[in-house]
Amino acid sequence: MKHTPARRPTWKKLPALSAPSLLSLGIAAQAAAEDFKIGIVSFLSGQAADSFGVPAINGAKTLIEAFNQGKAPAPYGTKGFGGMTIVPVYVDEAGGATKQVTELRNLYDREGVDMVIGYVSSGDCLAVAPVAEEMKRLLVLFDCGSPRVFEEASYKYVFRTGSHGAMDNIAAARYLKAKGYKINAINLINQDYAWGHDSIKDFLLSMNHLYAGAKPQSDQRPKFGAGQYGTEISQLMSQPADVLHSSLWGGDLQAFVLQAGPRGLFKKTQVVLTAADHVLIPLGDKMPDGTIIGARGANGLLAPKSQLNDWWRNLYQYQWGVYPVQAPYRMAQGLLGVKLAVEKAMAANGGKKPSNEQIANALRGLEWEAPNGKIKMALANGHQAIQPTAMGKTRWDASKKMVMLEDIVRFPAECVNPPPNTKAEDWMKAGFPGAKCD
Repeated sequence: MKHTPARRPTWKKLPALSAPSLLSLGIAAQAAAEDFKIGIVSFLSGQAADSFGVPAINGAKTLIEAFNQGKAPAPYGTKGFGGMTIVPVYVDEAGGATKQVTELRNLYDREGVDMVIGYVSSGDCLAVAPVAEEMKRLLVLFDCGSPRVFEEASYKYVFRTGSHGAMDNIAAARYLKAKGYKINAINLINQDYAWGHDSIKDFLLSMNHLYAGAKPQSDQRPKFGAGQYGTEISQLMSQPADVLHSSLWGGDLQAFVLQAGPRGLFKKTQVVLTAADHVLIPLGDKMPDGTIIGARGANGLLAPKSQLNDWWRNLYQYQWGVYPVQAPYRMAQGLLGVKLAVEKAMAANGGKKPSNEQIANALRGLEWEAPNGKIKMALANGHQAIQPTAMGKTRWDASKKMVMLEDIVRFPAECVNPPPNTKAEDWMKAGFPGAKCD
């Protein structure tokens, strides 16, 4: 089923919230006649579209329109990218990695985009990144969680503006420890592809350090898009554990919750869903109370209070009728970082439209404020971001008719992300040396 917001009012001009950004030097006037074309890729069809892909695209539409109207707060207030009108080209990520490689080439060669921002699936990211590098074209990965993207390859033109998935699973283990859970047995259900495999490994390595002696029991690995989980649920219920870990997402996660909840699985074990906030809206009161969830960052209901977050949340909700969850938050943090990088490169280029190399140099190692906290391009020689995160527990609020999150614990970026020049797996195996959790 397609994403259908509660209401979609026509766009109205909002009060100006911005002050001139770093390009108020006359640079915007020089660039006003030019466009900056961006290919934006996310799921517009298939089981990942409703709760993840379409909200991500909606987030891009909302923010790009605000940019082009000069309606964003400082330091993002210059119209477009330094006066250049942002022209988006939206592409459906459905169809698999081979199709996405073809679509990526088409975006660069036929559509003539200056940059591509996109990709939710780890498999797609692993496929398109080397192609963009070969073509010497800019690619910004806004989501996809596999640490392997930058830990197994080095890139000049490819960036990821959100933390990789190790953060989610380290935070899950740290949350259990912070809240005093006693864990002796662990069950798991994760999708049978790169994202699921990495999530299993990262969670178990983290638990090995924080819960020495805890043992994995049932390890269920359904195919992506399986939809039916009766057999897996039976296995998990036949061997109940102290905690059930899952990185399921999208339609798979919704189906699992709808099937497992009525059978009592959530009452027999403490369920931890590391990437689940995006299904809270469609599931509503069908999400069992007391489920520990993450949002791939301090996103959605886990976002910290700030002027920038208030502006972003209100802007998105005004247009789409629902609050933004992890996908639009991660899209927004990517677009905000790209805007600053392009404008920084323009300033160094005398106000002219910068080259791919100049933008890459500006984005490498960049830090910026986003609605979900400070983003730092700290890993992979400045090509991979780290960010703060948070986890909390679900509670259905009948008066508000929505799932609320309580018992929230926040984790600094340096607590749940490895330091530079260190692979996530090696860091977890060594017991998180140098982690800064205060």
